[in-house]
Amino acid sequence: MDNVKIKRALVSVTNKTGVAEFCKVLATEFGVEIVSTGGTAAALTEAGVQVRPIDDLTGFPEMMDGRVKTLHPKVHGGLLARRDSVEHMAQAEAQGIGMIDLVVVNLYAFEETVAREGVTTEEAVENIDIGGPSMLRSAAKNFESVTVITDPIDYSVVINEMRASGGLISYPTRKRLATDVFRITSAYDGAIWRYLSGYGQEQFPEEVRFRLDKVQSLRYGENPHQDAAFYRFSDSKEHTLARATQIQGKELSYNNILDTDACWTAVREFEQPCCVIVKHMNPCGVAIGDGLTEAYRRAHECDPVSAYGGVMAFNGRVTGDVVRAIYENKQFVEVMIAPDYDEEALALLDDKRNLRVLRTGGVRPVVGHYESRAVEGGMLIQTSDGVTEDQSRFRVATIAKPTDEEMEQLIFAWRVVKSVKSNAIVLAKDFATIGVGAGQMNRVNSARIAVEAAGAKVRDSVCASDAFMPFPDTLEVCADAGVTAFIQPGGSIRDDEVIAAANKRGVSMVFTGYRHFRH
Repeated sequence: MDNVKIKRALVSVTNKTGVAEFCKVLATEFGVEIVSTGGTAAALTEAGVQVRPIDDLTGFPEMMDGRVKTLHPKVHGGLLARRDSVEHMAQAEAQGIGMIDLVVVNLYAFEETVAREGVTTEEAVENIDIGGPSMLRSAAKNFESVTVITDPIDYSVVINEMRASGGLISYPTRKRLATDVFRITSAYDGAIWRYLSGYGQEQFPEEVRFRLDKVQSLRYGENPHQDAAFYRFSDSKEHTLARATQIQGKELSYNNILDTDACWTAVREFEQPCCVIVKHMNPCGVAIGDGLTEAYRRAHECDPVSAYGGVMAFNGRVTGDVVRAIYENKQFVEVMIAPDYDEEALALLDDKRNLRVLRTGGVRPVVGHYESRAVEGGMLIQTSDGVTEDQSRFRVATIAKPTDEEMEQLIFAWRVVKSVKSNAIVLAKDFATIGVGAGQMNRVNSARIAVEAAGAKVRDSVCASDAFMPFPDTLEVCADAGVTAFIQPGGSIRDDEVIAAANKRGVSMVFTGYRHFRH
């Protein structure tokens, strides 16, 4: 059936936004009979809409606290009967079943209910909708003849189409609306399953189900010949990248999102005002300061060449002074992400309309969430790399002991190195990175890259290694260049050789007992 005329509508909604206005148009402009239930019927009547109660249609009263009101053959027969079947229509007429052409239903707010603190199982169960999903599924199954609406946003779509066609709804519209039904009821059933099964209480259950909502299509993936889109978890928390608001700028690219995630993760390691600049998912500059302007200037000084065209993150409110400092350096920035921006900063950023500016609204701790990564045919899931940098667990393995100042610098470098691709070496001085070696196939090459990047600043700096040093060579390259203190996990079968090399050069080395690999 191409076009179907709507003569009778069954309306039962939890979200009553716009429903009275919608039903008024149906009734007054198109002569549609409105059948409704309980609270919806009361709201429509109060708004001046003539309503036929559901029990008048079924000849059966609502009962059991509303648990039973629409589960009746005169409802589901009116929805499921095939209009093109002589047999169906004859059976309907014999049983006094009238056709229902439109169903407007949205479901009890189960997910909102169970999200409330202290909700009881009884409250949760009473918010499991039975009649609603049943009506939706019956209507959606018979979309050849029936129109079904689950979202108030579609009220205007249906009205506009009816006005344009004399009260008719087209097949493509009916099919699209029916498809929405099965998406919604599937997610609804999944939410109930997750709650009743205690899903999430077990760290790694036997079955994991992801619900992802599309944020946007992307122009392409890592390369122009790859297709891509950005999705977020339906239950993703506030202040995350996936929930960030883009204030201005071009559309985010696949690589932009990856770099921004790496940048936002790194900057959240620090409570002091911090700036992180990332290039190709590795920090090329990290610094803390008395304020964000100082932190930015120091982060930019770490590696001005690599910083050009990078992604930048701040862990506090960006001010106009910060933006002016960026402009003074004539630095091209792809993406900026921060909890918030003051009005002056936004006005200055507006001069660079292509710059993508993201606001998260706050800062979430690094710990307490799961990370996932797709592989061909499967998924890896792990807890986030969030540990308390408890110095009481550390062990000084060398004769020389780090000074209090050196220990503070070592902790800074150790927090940075967890955001650098393995094999990772970070050289730091005065709470800023001065040289970063990332992603090399052997650790000594990472050390050489970091030392070369640091240049003359390497004298009296400290070094963090994300995993143990398998040979003395990494330490030798750094110590011979002027590094005075090291921090690493320890645990190599050649730890004694590395410690001996450190003692020979009079430098200190701290073993943490755990590593910070980032692949």
